[in-house]
Amino acid sequence: MVETRRQRVLLGLIGAPIAHSASPRMHEAAAEALGMRAHYQLVEVAGAGPDLLRTLLAGLRHLGFAGVNVTYPYKEAVMPFLDALSDDARAVGAVNTIVVAEGRLVGHNTDASGFARALLRTFGPAPRGPVALVGAGGVGKAAAVALARLGGIEIRLFDTDAAKARHLAASLDGTAEVRACAGLAEALDGAGGLVNGTPIGMLPDRGSPVPEALLRPDLWVADAVYSPLHTPLLRAAGRLGAPVMTGRELAIHQALDAFRLFTGREPPEAAMAAGFDAALAAQAPH
Repeated sequence: MVETRRQRVLLGLIGAPIAHSASPRMHEAAAEALGMRAHYQLVEVAGAGPDLLRTLLAGLRHLGFAGVNVTYPYKEAVMPFLDALSDDARAVGAVNTIVVAEGRLVGHNTDASGFARALLRTFGPAPRGPVALVGAGGVGKAAAVALARLGGIEIRLFDTDAAKARHLAASLDGTAEVRACAGLAEALDGAGGLVNGTPIGMLPDRGSPVPEALLRPDLWVADAVYSPLHTPLLRAAGRLGAPVMTGRELAIHQALDAFRLFTGREPPEAAMAAGFDAALAAQAPH
């Protein structure tokens, strides 16, 4: 019996470091569940300047890619080399998904939509605020836009680069109650929630963006990092009995939205989640 020719799709991820990424397993599992065949290529390039990024992205037009994801540290750096931006990408000021369509590169941001859905799934329809958001980079920007769209939440931004926090606060002015804070203690004073939008805690780093002394049992805590799944921040919050959201939820929901953009197909969430879990199990020490 001859096997029916399956739709093939070539995807990838640009960033560094990305050896730990669960994206290949997630996207390939979703495609398999739909009867498609996907290959998801990790393109790990450290220290890429504008010329190399321009060359990499230009190559996507000719190599048969349906699209690529973009992660740290290139979510903002790729933007000048794209042909168009979605409303979400423009609002966030960062791109995590590039779709190749008729030779054009279109930048999207599924971190914002994925984070909003993950937050509501985990903490319910009305997450307690104010919310302290640590990090004003790519993921931090997406989380800020998502929180602003939820409405009724005061967003308190902190970044070690104070100018970045002030710039993000200014960009959200008029869409949410938001302010840049001079320190973590100020951001967390009376806060109902905490979001880590930095890579702090991602292996091999074993640090935490927030000292344990500033955490409380009544403070919900969400971390965008998923390697490890239970970061030092989440372990510290868990010891206090605080409700937590791991990076698993954001990873799965942003990938679901990206897959829709890449393929035009509705991805099965169960397959995507199973792919994520398989990727983390493969990384676990034996």
